[in-house]
Amino acid sequence: MSYFYTLNNRSGNGCTSRYIMQTFEDLNISKQLLSTLKELGLNTPTPVQSDSFALIKSGKNVVGISQTGTGKTLAYLLPLIQEMKFSNQLPPRALILVPTRELVVQVVEAAQPLCKGLSLRVQGVYGGVNLNKQALALQDGVDLLVATPGRLYDLTLNGALRLKEIKSLVIDEVDIMLDLGFRFQLTNIFDLLPEKRQNIMFSATMTEEIDALIDDYFIDSERISIAVSGTPLQNIEQQCYSVPNFHTKVNLLSYLLSEEEFKKVLVFAESKKMADRLFETLKLRNVSKMGIIHSNKSQNARLNAVTDFDEGKNSLLIATDVMARGLDMHEISHVINFDTPLYPENYMHRIGRTGRAKKLGVSILFSTEREQDSKVAIELLMDKEIEELQLPEEVAISHQLIPEERVSPGKSKNHNRNKKTGARGEAFHEKKDKNKKVNMGGSYHREIERKYSKPKTRGDKKLNRKKN
Repeated sequence: MSYFYTLNNRSGNGCTSRYIMQTFEDLNISKQLLSTLKELGLNTPTPVQSDSFALIKSGKNVVGISQTGTGKTLAYLLPLIQEMKFSNQLPPRALILVPTRELVVQVVEAAQPLCKGLSLRVQGVYGGVNLNKQALALQDGVDLLVATPGRLYDLTLNGALRLKEIKSLVIDEVDIMLDLGFRFQLTNIFDLLPEKRQNIMFSATMTEEIDALIDDYFIDSERISIAVSGTPLQNIEQQCYSVPNFHTKVNLLSYLLSEEEFKKVLVFAESKKMADRLFETLKLRNVSKMGIIHSNKSQNARLNAVTDFDEGKNSLLIATDVMARGLDMHEISHVINFDTPLYPENYMHRIGRTGRAKKLGVSILFSTEREQDSKVAIELLMDKEIEELQLPEEVAISHQLIPEERVSPGKSKNHNRNKKTGARGEAFHEKKDKNKKVNMGGSYHREIERKYSKPKTRGDKKLNRKKN
């Protein structure tokens, strides 16, 4: 497996693509950690580990965009653990937030062997188990705490945990965290943390909500972007269509689904709202054997949708970026990007769902005029142009627009923000005489001012007083 990856800061000065093969010795890792890594059979760092180590170790704020399986956990654990020294203090010094209990267990299991020889204490807390037992376990002290946001907040409100000694905060899988509705808990936790701290964030995908979180809390951050490439690109035939609007996209999708070779199709929508809209529109067109999956669906509905698609009961599955990440289904014939992703790394993640196990796959991208900049960014990341096909004659061009498409480019989708704010003209009627009067402050104030006016020259006020 190989990688495309870029490193740049948030100032927007551009980014430089590179690929450098290093060893853990090149990263100046301590001997104890090197020895542990060798025992674990780890000799060569992944690109995200190479790029992250020095930045995190220096104390800078870091934002890493990297897919699952690229070594994100070690990327932040190694520099954090190396910088920690033995201490008897009870409150944690580093906090790692993850969205699920399974990830808490996974991170703790990765951290424990690294911390063992350094006498550092690792503890994981998550919901679904007794709160008091976890509170008792924290009484002995902890250096590195791994937690889900909800349980962490409960423990702080309970008085069992103090967060004012945190030096480094890591938010892992932040896209899942925000998609599951943890934004409110995160902002509450930020208020409990010291203002002077290092912020580290890792995610497999980028969204506008993540960008907003970065702008609010990750000031002057260095950004690392890693996109898996190599074999998946070689096995995937990439195509694209220029399409004017949503309903024409639906017409094109319906036409493609009628073709025999579209046997098992995974369709990506940009949001939960767009996924629901697409699903309902296709249902009105009598498209059968399809399912939908996003975080607003119940757990049973999501499991059933995945099972039916994997077992072949449904030939079409509509999904959002975040919910599709954990899908590991075989023999997906086509991935259709119904919406062009705003962040090019998400495109790489999407198309990697097809062309697996050395089988050929097909990826198709729909893009409107507004989405052309995002399409160009994808091609720049891959250093490859996507083959553009002409719309089939059978596909009708629709002139019907959805609400989001009626907003002019550069304007907010919130219609209340697009009202005219220019200078207002004069009233259409003449003011009444009583409204033309100017407030002079009252006759009493005018009389006093005339009688006791400021002297024109220095000296006796009586000589300079105005005569009545």
